[in-house]
Amino acid sequence: MVIDNSYLLVISVCVIIILSYVFNLLAKKTNVPSVLMLIALGVGIKEALKYFNISMGNHVFDILEIIGIVGLIMIVLEAALDLELKKEKAPLILKSFLVAFFALIISSVSIAYILYRVLTYDFFISLVYAVPLAIMSSAIIIPSVGALVDSKKEFLIYESTFSDILGIMVFYFLIGSAEASGTGSIVVGIVVNILATVVLSVVASYAIVLLFQRLESQVKLFLLIAVLVLLYAVGKMFHLSSLVIILVFGLLLNNYKVFFKGKLKSLLKESALKLVIHELHIVTFETAFIVRTFFFVIFGITLNLNSLLDLQTALISLAIVASLFIIRFLMLKIFGKKSIFPELFVAPRGLITILLFFAIPIEFQQESFSSGILLFTILLTSIIMTMGLIFKGEESEYVEELNFTDWDELDKEIKAVSAKNMEETT
Repeated sequence: MVIDNSYLLVISVCVIIILSYVFNLLAKKTNVPSVLMLIALGVGIKEALKYFNISMGNHVFDILEIIGIVGLIMIVLEAALDLELKKEKAPLILKSFLVAFFALIISSVSIAYILYRVLTYDFFISLVYAVPLAIMSSAIIIPSVGALVDSKKEFLIYESTFSDILGIMVFYFLIGSAEASGTGSIVVGIVVNILATVVLSVVASYAIVLLFQRLESQVKLFLLIAVLVLLYAVGKMFHLSSLVIILVFGLLLNNYKVFFKGKLKSLLKESALKLVIHELHIVTFETAFIVRTFFFVIFGITLNLNSLLDLQTALISLAIVASLFIIRFLMLKIFGKKSIFPELFVAPRGLITILLFFAIPIEFQQESFSSGILLFTILLTSIIMTMGLIFKGEESEYVEELNFTDWDELDKEIKAVSAKNMEETT
């Protein structure tokens, strides 16, 4: 029997969205990632469909691919809109970027070596499979770290955002360089690709910002998203790194004071722009929520649970997870984190890992690669994160000890600050 009742489909969609919202509330209370609950819901739906002999048709993977494309765009846009380029945050941004970048590269090579040795794939193909597994999931981390102190929370948000963006770019650069004849041509191709994409991104972003701030129509946010998706698709057709366009636009829009200076500043309608940014934040957040919900549920429906019973799959997954956390420990220590707990344990894999796995071109796909490796890695890293957040203990911000040797001088400073505040309020 095939599902062909429109009302039944509408009811199913609504119930899934409501359950996803409930899962988000449970995740905040229990520190158990909502992603795991959504995957479990998908598995439950699959078993229920089997029991009642109901078929979803042959379009599940097509739906998954479309949701995946929209998901990538919305995740990168949402992440870019959360990045604030401020001088005082420069050390934090740099440190989180370096940890994300080196952890991504070293983890990718490490995982590729495991797959190369155990599954005897070509090393390039092993690397294609490894990159998605090396990417942290901001979709899981950002909602999960709200209870941490600000310094740790901000570090993890920036790091996971950079991991998402860099991981996606590295993956598509890798796929695009497959036909290159040697290392030199790969490097040249990447440099030319980046330069062309950045130039297009900057020009397009300035044009879009200046145009959309002048639109007086109430219906413009989904028009803006449609333009961005169009640019992404056209860029892909010309083999450009289209996600850079989305990234640059998000950064430029959220940090317009940094990018619009001098004569450019006079072109801005700041009040209109602030409204666009606020509304776009809401739309991207809500859209990303819907995309994540259905992506993980459909992923659960497509899972083959028998792969979890395979010993080799379990051992490969354990080796991958062990290498991820060893490399993470080293990166956090090397780049000077004074306290690495619970940051060490907050490194789940999730949406981007699955999205990129389904984006692997047919010519690189290996039938012997078990999807159980993905599921095991997602489960293990999510469980480790959950345990780390539950048992993190009491936290406090690190501050330098203050020593006062001249209390009269301190009193003068306090009076001066108080007087200044009084002047500003009057």
